[in-house]
Amino acid sequence: MTLTLLSIFASSFMIALSGAMMPGPLLTVTISESTRRGAITGPLMIFGHGLLELLLVVALLSGFAAVLHRDDVFVGIALLGGATLFWMATSMLKNLSTLRLSHEAPREKQRNLVIAGVVLSVANPYWLIWWASIGLGYIMHSARFGILGVASFFVGHILADLMWYTLVSAGIARGRRLCSDTIYRRLIGSCAVFLLCFSCYFFYSGIEKLL
Repeated sequence: MTLTLLSIFASSFMIALSGAMMPGPLLTVTISESTRRGAITGPLMIFGHGLLELLLVVALLSGFAAVLHRDDVFVGIALLGGATLFWMATSMLKNLSTLRLSHEAPREKQRNLVIAGVVLSVANPYWLIWWASIGLGYIMHSARFGILGVASFFVGHILADLMWYTLVSAGIARGRRLCSDTIYRRLIGSCAVFLLCFSCYFFYSGIEKLL
C-alpha cells in the first residue's frame, strides 16, 4: 500500500510539474508581480490556486464531472475564459509604455495575491478542461485506494505547483535589481502577447464547438 501511495504521489507530482511549467495567466501575473512584490508572490498565488483546486477535487468526487463534459459548458468556459484573457492582455499592452520597475508597488494598486491565484485559475479555460479530463481520470484512479490515495494525488499535485512558482518568483526577485525598465516592459509585453494568442485559441475552440 505504501509503495502504491508513493507511486501516486510521484506520478502526480511529475504530471503537475509539466503543466505548471507551461505559460498561462497564473504564470504571467506571477512574473509581473514578483518584480515588485518579491519571492513571496509565487507561494501566495499557489495558495489561492490550491484552495480552488481542493474545492474542485471535492466537487469532482461528488459528481460535478458530468457537468464539465457538456458541450454547452465547454463553449461557455472557452468563450468567457477567452474574453477574460483578451481583457488582461489588452490592459497590459495599453499600460506598457508607463510601466516602471519598482521594488514596492503602490498600495492602492497592490492586488491580493491569494485571490489573484483563485481568479486567474478560473480565467484559464485550459485549467477546467485539464481537470475534466486528465485530472478526473487520476482522481478516479487514486480514489480506489481511499482517502489516502486522493490525498497522495493532491499533495503531489500542489507541491509541484508550489515548487515551480516559488523558484520562478525567487529567481525574478533576486534578479530584479539587475533588470531595467526597458527589459521589464519587454518581459510584460511578451507575456501580454502570449495571453492574446491564448485568448484567440479559446475563442476559436468555443466557436468551433458551437458551430
